[in-house]
Amino acid sequence: MAEIGLLIYPGCQLAAIYGLTDLFRIAGEWAGEQGRFIRVSHWQPIGDDVDCVWDSDPGAPHRLSHAIAPPSIVLPERMAPAPEAARWLRNRHSEGTVLCSVCAGAFVLAETGLIDGRRVTTHWAFAAQLARRFPAIRLAEEHMVLDEGDILTAGGILAWADLGLTLVERLLGPATMLATARFLLIDPPRSSQRPFAQFVPHFDHGDEAIRRAQHHVHAHASEHLSMSDLHVIAGMTERTFLRRFTAATGLRPIEYLQQVRIAKAREALERTLTPVDRIAWDVGYSDPAAFRKLFLKLTGTTPAAYRQRFGISGAE
Repeated sequence: MAEIGLLIYPGCQLAAIYGLTDLFRIAGEWAGEQGRFIRVSHWQPIGDDVDCVWDSDPGAPHRLSHAIAPPSIVLPERMAPAPEAARWLRNRHSEGTVLCSVCAGAFVLAETGLIDGRRVTTHWAFAAQLARRFPAIRLAEEHMVLDEGDILTAGGILAWADLGLTLVERLLGPATMLATARFLLIDPPRSSQRPFAQFVPHFDHGDEAIRRAQHHVHAHASEHLSMSDLHVIAGMTERTFLRRFTAATGLRPIEYLQQVRIAKAREALERTLTPVDRIAWDVGYSDPAAFRKLFLKLTGTTPAAYRQRFGISGAE
């Protein structure tokens, strides 16, 4: 019997705690004829220690195979440090427990220092902040679930279901995982969160010259834009502009322009039935094949598949 410990740190998403508890119980019922199931326990910081506050199999000695830091309902910038939770996770890892996190739970996991130099995923909207706060980690936020053997991390707020099914497959086999997913009417674990990620431009970096260039890109994204246009607008040399633009936005100017154009294309695919080739032209690409290639690179899916999945008309 495997035991999975769910960590109830301050501000964590209780829906994930109870959802994972139910998911593992249902998986155990589907695998019941094989005599295997997953024991679930809830652990909560109390004072200077972390105690078990609920157990699906009370009385038996604890030996956690996995420990999960769930998402937070508090935005990362408002999450308080959780040293007791981090110490508990670090101690469990030293005993052979596989550590897992979901979404902003990666911030708690990162406090352990155990993921320094390791590949980690988190919610795409929190990735940049996680990298700033813990620069030693290696972000791979395009993944929905990232399995590093002794460390598993999951991306989105509801990716606890993807992580849960991943663990069910590992512990009880693929047949039980698929039976659990079918019973819960959810998809098997997804591989990427890129189709869900949005481009969120930042203008609050304090560099007024770069902000002028950003505003010009957003206003004229479908037109032909060159580096010379932008560095003249910013009032600086091309080399200085490239350095300051990248420092302020996190992207090179051409990458920023691509993100702006693809964001506009995604909106058109979601809200209209305009042909893909026309959308490519409208957002600034005269070569539809080049547009499709770039769209696939940035979103992980084709324009047609994106429209089928997220388009308003496709949902009707």
